[in-house]
Amino acid sequence: MNRFVHSIAVSLLALSLVPLGANAETHIVKKKHGEVAKSSRVSKTFVAGARGNTVVKASRRSVVRLAPAVPSYGQLAGLHQTSDDLDLKSSVALVLDQDTNEVLLRKNDSAVLPIASLTKLMTGLVMSEAKLPMDEMITITDDDVDTEKHSSSRLRVGTTLSREELMHLALMSSENRAAHALGRTYPGGLSAFVDAMNTKAQLLGMKDTKYVEPTGLSSKNQSSAQDLARLVGTAARDPLLREFTTSPSHQVAVGSRMMEFHTTNRLVKNPAWDIGLQKTGFINEAGQCLVMEAKIAGRKLIMVFLDSAGKLSRIGDAERVRKWVETQMPGATVVRQVSS
Repeated sequence: MNRFVHSIAVSLLALSLVPLGANAETHIVKKKHGEVAKSSRVSKTFVAGARGNTVVKASRRSVVRLAPAVPSYGQLAGLHQTSDDLDLKSSVALVLDQDTNEVLLRKNDSAVLPIASLTKLMTGLVMSEAKLPMDEMITITDDDVDTEKHSSSRLRVGTTLSREELMHLALMSSENRAAHALGRTYPGGLSAFVDAMNTKAQLLGMKDTKYVEPTGLSSKNQSSAQDLARLVGTAARDPLLREFTTSPSHQVAVGSRMMEFHTTNRLVKNPAWDIGLQKTGFINEAGQCLVMEAKIAGRKLIMVFLDSAGKLSRIGDAERVRKWVETQMPGATVVRQVSS
């Protein structure tokens, strides 16, 4: 689904009395996670003249209004109408014990939705299992530039990093060009890499999952919470994926200068959390997404949150689940199930 661009019309007061000039034009300013419409508006002040005449004084001032957000697939499907006892903001959620496979909480967990950059967890898994030379140098090319969402990247065309560094940045900072370059340089090229992603998904029993590219920018990359829990469980057994996804920051040498990248998940730096593996994701069609393997109250839990409404709401949902689990008696089995 393409991002909608909404133009906001603004009334210009006293237009017939005061010419606005060439600079008073309406234009669109794009921001990272949405569209902002910016326009000029004329305000007028009435001043009583010496002879009782009214003088209209016009001035320009900038008006910035947020355009309506693009609805996610989950919103369009009405999944956000599903309520739950924890008041989660994610329309899809699944929490289970990794060791026993016991389900502690489920909410619309079979719904198939876009998964955004959660895709990169499969990208990293396929790359890790391919056993390619991690010290091989790879150059970012024009082919790695995002032409679908036109997202920005700190990795300029011509940047050369090792396969290991690209994998680290893709998993920690969700670097799209890094993930694409990994797939592009896979033996057989990008199409072979995507085939490998889908083959691995089938081997893991991810029957509702499909990948079309390695970054997650495409809304055609789709899965369910049940499938993603399988992926997290497998990925959490890979030491390299555990290390890269839980790094708070990482520096790489780009030419003659050092660049520092940071995690996309603030919980990684939170001492209250013991996270073994994590990945975040966002595109408008998917909403805010988060998967984690974390130890809570002595249990290794897999947590999946999809289609959360609000930038920090996926973090809030994870906190709600953690506090809820910590209040349960040791060994107690409490399953909260909500269906759409």
